[in-house]
Amino acid sequence: MVSSHELTSLKHETQQSIYLYINGEFISAAGGATFANINPFTNEQINLVSEGQKTDIDKAVSAARDAFEHGPWKTMKLSKRLSYIYRIADLIDEEVERIAYLEALDTGLPISQTRKMASRASENFRFYARMVESRLVGDVYQVDDEFVNYTIHAPVGVAGLITPWNAPFMLETWKIAPALATGNTVVLKPAELSPLTANILAEIIHKADLPKGVFNVVHGRGEIAGDALVKHPDVQLISFTGETTTGSTIIKNSADTLKSCSMELGGKSPIIVFEDADFERALDACVWGIFSFNGERCTANSRLFVQESIKDKFINALKVRVSNIKVGDPLDDQTEVGPLIDQGHFNKVKGYIDIAKEEGTEIISGKIPTEFSKGNFVPPTLILNAHNDMQVAKDEIFGPVLIVMSFKDEEEVISLANNTDYGLAGYVWTNNIKRGHRVAHKIDAGMLWVNAQNVRDLRTPFGGTKYSGIGREGGHYSFDFYTEHKIIHVSIADHHIQQFGKL
Repeated sequence: MVSSHELTSLKHETQQSIYLYINGEFISAAGGATFANINPFTNEQINLVSEGQKTDIDKAVSAARDAFEHGPWKTMKLSKRLSYIYRIADLIDEEVERIAYLEALDTGLPISQTRKMASRASENFRFYARMVESRLVGDVYQVDDEFVNYTIHAPVGVAGLITPWNAPFMLETWKIAPALATGNTVVLKPAELSPLTANILAEIIHKADLPKGVFNVVHGRGEIAGDALVKHPDVQLISFTGETTTGSTIIKNSADTLKSCSMELGGKSPIIVFEDADFERALDACVWGIFSFNGERCTANSRLFVQESIKDKFINALKVRVSNIKVGDPLDDQTEVGPLIDQGHFNKVKGYIDIAKEEGTEIISGKIPTEFSKGNFVPPTLILNAHNDMQVAKDEIFGPVLIVMSFKDEEEVISLANNTDYGLAGYVWTNNIKRGHRVAHKIDAGMLWVNAQNVRDLRTPFGGTKYSGIGREGGHYSFDFYTEHKIIHVSIADHHIQQFGKL
C-alpha cells in the first residue's frame, strides 16, 4: 500500500514532464513538441509528454543499431547479459506500488488489478532469462561420417516494439524481456494515452546500467513516431499489440523493408456455457472475463453463448452481479471497474450501446455514482435479446459490454462461435470433459480455456487466428521471432567434391 508520504511524492512526480529516453539519456523531443497526458478519472491534465517525431525515431534507431553492431550487448557472455535481465526484474519489484499507482492514474484501471500486473511484469524478465538459459538451444544433424550440421539462434538486430494503452507496463515487459534477453536492442514506442509507466521502465533500465543504446523509448503519436519506426530500414523486427486495422497498416508499411512482424490484434471471443457446467464458477469466470480491466482487453469473453435450458437462470444471475459491481475511483482498492482510457474511446463504447438499442436489444446497465460524472465511465452493461449478425456482436467494442445469446446444442454453438472475423480466444464451460475437448478443438481461436478463466501460463504460445493476429509470442515460441535460426555445416571428413574444369 502507498503511504501518505509516498502518495504526496507520487502526486508531485506526476506533475513532472516526461522525456524521451535515447542512448542512455532522458531528452526532449528534437522539435520541442509536447502533448498533454489526461487523467481518465477527472479528464484533467496529468502532465506533459515530449512528442517524438521522425527525427527522434531516427536518433533512437541509430543508437540501437550502433549498440547492436558495435556495443557489447550481443557478444557479451550470456551470464552477464542475463544478470542485467534479472537486475531489471529486481528493480521492478522495488517499484511495484509506484508502478501500480501511476498505471491506475494513467489508464483508469483499478489499482487492485494494476498491482498484480506490476508483479507479473517482473516475472516476465525472470522467466525469459530462465528460458534463454534452458531453452535457447539448437539441433544437431549428423550425415554419416562426413558432416555434422547444427543450428544456433542469433539475435536479429533492432526490435521496434509498439505497445497498447491497456495494461501497458505488463505488455511492454512482455515484449522487451525476450527481445533483450536474446541479444537484440530495442526502440519502444509506447501508447501515447498511457506514458507514465513506460517512463518508469526507462528509469529502471537506466538504473540497471544497460549499455547505452540497448534500450530506447520514443513517446509520440502512432501515425507519426510509430509510422517512422515501422518504415525505418534499420529496424528488423516489429512487434505490435493493438487493434486490427492498425496492425494491417503496419504490415503494409513494413513490407518494403521486409521486416518480420508479430501481430497480437483484436478479439470478439466467445464464452460457451453448457447446461451441465458448474453454474457458479462459470458465472464467476464470465463476469470477471468481461468486466475486469474495464473490459479493455483483447481476450475478453465479449460474446456469451448460454444453453437455452439455463438461459433465464444465468441471465438473472448476471443482472444481480452487474448491479453489484463496484464502479469508481481507480485508486480505491475496492473499485472493480474504473473509467475508460479517454473520451474518444468512451464515446465509441457508448456509441455501440446506442447501436444495440437501435438494433432492438434490451440493455441492462450498472450504476455510475454521481460524484464520478467527470470521468469516462461506462457502467458494466449486458446486451440481451441479441443475435450473432448484429453489429454489436460482430465488432470489437473493447469495453465493459457483454453480448448475451443462447444456443440449443453443441453443433449450433460451434457454428455461432466461429461466425466472426476474429479468432483470439475462447472459453468452454461443461462438466462433460469429452465435450469440453471436442468443442475446444473446433473453435477457431489461437487460445482456448476449458472450465477456466483467462489464466496465463508464460510457457505457452500467445496469439490468434484470422483477424486476431499473426505469429506467436510466449515461452520458447518467442525465440522464433526474436532470433534468427542459423545452420552451420561442418565437414568432418574428406567428402567427395565435384571437380569442374580439372584436366
